[in-house]
Amino acid sequence: MTDLKERIAAQLTAVRDRSLGYTAAEDDLLVRQHSPLMSPLVWDLAHVGNYEELWVLRAAAGITPLRPEIDDIYDAFKTPRRDRPALPFLRPTEARDYIGGVRGRVLDVLDAVDLADPDPLRRDGFVFGLVIQHEHQHDETMLATLQLAGRPGVVRDGDLPPGLSAGPEEVYVPEGEFLMGTDSLPWAYDNERPAHRVDLPAYWIDRLPVGNAAYAAFIEDGGYHDARWWTPEGWRWRQENGVFAPLFWTRDGGAWWRTRFGRPEPVPMDEPVQHVCWYEADAYARWAGKRLPTEAEWEKACGWDAAAGRARPYPWGEQDPTPELANLGHRAARPAPLGAYPGGASPYGAEQMVGDVWEWTATWFDGYPGFRAFPYREYSEVFFGKEYRVLRGGSWAADPAAVRTTFRNWDYPIRRQIFTGFRCARTASPEER
Repeated sequence: MTDLKERIAAQLTAVRDRSLGYTAAEDDLLVRQHSPLMSPLVWDLAHVGNYEELWVLRAAAGITPLRPEIDDIYDAFKTPRRDRPALPFLRPTEARDYIGGVRGRVLDVLDAVDLADPDPLRRDGFVFGLVIQHEHQHDETMLATLQLAGRPGVVRDGDLPPGLSAGPEEVYVPEGEFLMGTDSLPWAYDNERPAHRVDLPAYWIDRLPVGNAAYAAFIEDGGYHDARWWTPEGWRWRQENGVFAPLFWTRDGGAWWRTRFGRPEPVPMDEPVQHVCWYEADAYARWAGKRLPTEAEWEKACGWDAAAGRARPYPWGEQDPTPELANLGHRAARPAPLGAYPGGASPYGAEQMVGDVWEWTATWFDGYPGFRAFPYREYSEVFFGKEYRVLRGGSWAADPAAVRTTFRNWDYPIRRQIFTGFRCARTASPEER
């Protein structure tokens, strides 16, 4: 268990460095609300420390609360994001001191804990995985907030591999059963469990996410002005909000431009489209003569190894993500060009299914058969129903620690500020089976 403790300690350090890096800015940027959709950045910073205190120090270790008076301030269910600027939240210096104090005690707990303890919070370090993934998710939220803030020079960029254009447009997934979800991945969330058999008919799924060039063709063909392609709810949303392109896109003469972390630039036509909501993705798929994949179709195409009769934790296999396999962990502040990761292809040949952009699916977020909430209902169960659509795959801003074939994300179908894109699917015809 020593190696596992060392890995947990390293991941705790890495995620905290990331959080502090995104909040290494003047106080005005951190305490201001840049959109009613998002919290002030400093709220997210202290929230991850409070969550860590609640679960590692109190729930797993039984330590007396450090700052019980701030619990309500950082309870995400008590105050909607739009109202959080009115809360008496910790200012930046105090927030950093608080989360640093929590982290020191968490590392003491890690040194002492028995990771073979049968208690489900402590076994295999689940509670540490819980807080590591939670903080990475808030780091991605911070990046979405910084994109909305539009302050240039705050978010670092980086280099990415070139794209490769060769390859089929779609890949074929034969009919048959596969094992969806997991019973074995130790840090998987409750909504990923239990593993269960799902039988699917044959289908085709896009080899790559839909790119900016293809999406621009949809716009040029009048896609935003033709109700045929939209659900009634989507068409109403589009009309009421005057939407005519992905968020952060603008038209300048004959060219499309986007604003990326405060800097205008031409839209790179070889990248996956991002900042589109479910309604936009669904409309494009209809226009293209296809549909969005179901969540089950997405997962099977991503990780099911039919020859071995088992699911892979990543499309390419067991190996942890590397820069050669996927665009994860904010290596650059954008999606990679289409076809940049042929080595990361799934068993069926689908590429870039992990990293670059979260991908909308056709499925409403709900529990799997036999679902049991753990360690608390508010992580997953309270969101079940027909309000939230499932997203899969992880974006360029998602960390490898919080990404796997079975990982499920969800959001309202109108959300565009998150780093979302999609790929299309279609049912195989009898002649193609």
